[in-house]
Amino acid sequence: MIVSCGESLVDLVPDPVPGGGPFNVAVACARLGAPVRFAGCVSTDNYGSQIIDHLVANGVDMAAVTRTDAPTARAIIEHTPKLVFRFEGTDTADTMLDTVDLSDVDGPPPIVHGGTLGLFRGRTAETLAQLAERHTGIVSLDPNVRPQIIDDRAGWDHFHDRWLPHVSIYKGSDEDLEWIWPDLDPVAAAERLLAMGVTAVVLTRGSDGIVVYTSEDEISAAAPAVDVVDTVGAGDTIVGAILTSLHEAGVASDEQLAAIDSGFWKIAADRAVAAAGVTVTRAGAQPPHRHELDW
Repeated sequence: MIVSCGESLVDLVPDPVPGGGPFNVAVACARLGAPVRFAGCVSTDNYGSQIIDHLVANGVDMAAVTRTDAPTARAIIEHTPKLVFRFEGTDTADTMLDTVDLSDVDGPPPIVHGGTLGLFRGRTAETLAQLAERHTGIVSLDPNVRPQIIDDRAGWDHFHDRWLPHVSIYKGSDEDLEWIWPDLDPVAAAERLLAMGVTAVVLTRGSDGIVVYTSEDEISAAAPAVDVVDTVGAGDTIVGAILTSLHEAGVASDEQLAAIDSGFWKIAADRAVAAAGVTVTRAGAQPPHRHELDW
């Protein structure tokens, strides 16, 4: 199983569309055919009901979802006359996750994924940092940095630093890595992550595609040429496609992950950019279903 942990919210584009990085990853994995559980705290308000309905409709396991009457966080996205992002998330449900219990998961430890807002906001940040620290299986992290929301850089660094020693798969954009390590270019930042023990660094470069760095290889995949409507959810789709590929290959431990060759990473990277290429042709985070792709 894949367990995607963190926030859910609504993107107002302008109509409400369920979103949030880990939420989008869960939906992407489910649509691509992997068994996936979402771990997060969801509001009982109307937006929260919409979030729950979307997870259920996509076949996401709900055993690690808790509910609260705190409101749903809202990301307000305006595209004209230019792209503007505003966030309304004070004391919202996504910050109030108290526990994640995976003891009922049969078989090998699941792949645990986290990042974005759940990495550093509220009680959720501490709960997920503890999960990463104690998890015995593969840990995936996408920091998915949102500088306009981060008002405590030291606090953000604290939680990021707690995750890092336990992360095997690290996905980051050029912009993410430049913000996190402003003294390094993205390639040097990827090399730093590998030196810290990360097995695979997935560097996303927008229309230039992605590069997967391992200790032995550098594997590139070009992004398809498409008419872009909205880039929201593209990076989450890339994560979902890669984690689904790992699940299908039976990769369930850090040792198995380290043994993967460049041929597998090339297939996974090509799948990821193809899936993201579908997502960006749609408004809001709408990852493709498996039948829409040629895997």
